Amino acid sequence: MWYQTKATELLGIDYPIMQGPFGGNLSSAQLVSAVSNAGGLGGYGAYTNSPQEIVEIDRQIRAATNKPYNLNLWVSDTDVTGAVTDEQYQQAVRVFKPYFDELDLPVPVKPAPFQSRFENQLQVVMDIRPKVFSYMFGTLTEDVLEQCRKRGIITGGAATTLDEAIALEATGTDMIIASGFEAGGHRPSFLRSAEASVTGTFVLVQLIREKVKVPVVAAGGIATGAGIKAALTLGADAVQIGTAFLACEESNILPVHREGLFSEKAKYTALTRAFTGRLGRGLTSRLGEETKGKEAGFLPFPLQGHFMSSLRKAALDKEQWDMIQFWGGQIAPILKHRKADALMHALVMETTALFAK
Repeated sequence: MWYQTKATELLGIDYPIMQGPFGGNLSSAQLVSAVSNAGGLGGYGAYTNSPQEIVEIDRQIRAATNKPYNLNLWVSDTDVTGAVTDEQYQQAVRVFKPYFDELDLPVPVKPAPFQSRFENQLQVVMDIRPKVFSYMFGTLTEDVLEQCRKRGIITGGAATTLDEAIALEATGTDMIIASGFEAGGHRPSFLRSAEASVTGTFVLVQLIREKVKVPVVAAGGIATGAGIKAALTLGADAVQIGTAFLACEESNILPVHREGLFSEKAKYTALTRAFTGRLGRGLTSRLGEETKGKEAGFLPFPLQGHFMSSLRKAALDKEQWDMIQFWGGQIAPILKHRKADALMHALVMETTALFAK
């Protein structure tokens, strides 16, 4: 059967369908458990969470499912080297002051230096021992991966290029998540710039399949049984579906974000660094479009997000949706399902029917 793959065997799941692990508290224990209980692999993006919060999140997930699930972290959670200079700060002020003025907000003070939390987060994940630990924006050391194996944790690293996939396999990760250009959210590139790492999902899967031996997961631009069949036919061992699950009622996105994903606005997505400092795909916004070509005035990740946080809050309060980044991938216009279990059921039924032809 189509659903018996290297990935389902490795992960101990019924169907080779993984839910994208959304960061920024857009994931929820309810969504993770719904997907896992339906035979897929639920995922929680924990890169913004403290170690203590990760422990509590894990407790909530375990209370809601006894099936495998995935916790996700960012290996590189900052692009900051030292403190932001006064010149960098003033450049950011020049670019974004008109938007703060529009909302009658003072321009924020220069952000304080950022301290990486990854090492502490990683230790908690090792202690928790989830069935699956996936990671983005880099490779893990062979020692860390060996420690994961000893603890029974299956690892998966995200790649946006063939070179990144080869680098991930060389360190000993258990599977490669091939993240195509179509995907919503941040582009997890780490060997070259995200702008130079823009291969589409189905090309990327084929390139990686030719060169690596570990299971490959197709991620980006998949939301139906037809997409799953295409990915598996091209050599993927599983798919990771983000936007379709993000739109489900069980996720933690705002109602206006959800409605946007089911509206005409979903036809238009764009990549921008304006909101966080790292390149990410979301529904096209006025602020994102108007700041194109002004990237020299953006602060490095995550300080750009800190700088923009008061503007985001005010824009939400005043319903100025064109100043907000609502994450979403290019596949959003064909979304149909608002409940995770209904989406899982449809994905399985559609894929089964297509493979039976």
